Amino acid sequence: MKIRVSDIPEEGLDIDGEENVEAETGGVAERAAFKLRVDRAGTEVRLRGTIEARLSLGCGRCLERFERDLSLPVDLVFLPAEDIGRFEGHELARDELNTGFYRADEIDLAELTGEQVLLGIPMKPLCSESCKGICPVCGTNLNERACGCSLQRGDERMQALKQYFERRKE
Repeated sequence: MKIRVSDIPEEGLDIDGEENVEAETGGVAERAAFKLRVDRAGTEVRLRGTIEARLSLGCGRCLERFERDLSLPVDLVFLPAEDIGRFEGHELARDELNTGFYRADEIDLAELTGEQVLLGIPMKPLCSESCKGICPVCGTNLNERACGCSLQRGDERMQALKQYFERRKE
């Protein structure tokens, strides 16, 4: 769905809709729903509202797939692409981080929705805070069963250093 900036009335408008979203970093949301308030002041457009999606993610500890609901607040300001030049060589202030640009008098809500969902994916998604992960020795999912591997061996690459310090103690 695209919003034509010149068609936004002075009183603004409310938009509800859905877009297909695919995030290539391991999280996939087939559909993302949005509820947005769109206001325009001259060529500046402000979008406020929420984007909701159900993500299918891979756990950062046990690697199992799980689903998580995502609800993202949206508060963005869009300016014409011609205004990009005024930001060149300019260090963005905190209140300017929510600024985007539009071309050809249109704002693409599919692109906006996909971008916001991608930004909302956790850096290290976890199926649960108590996830035990996988055994580094045999690869068993420790949430499903214990494996019995000895984790006390330490890093084999450090054995020579360990032996050196043991000899120095003698």
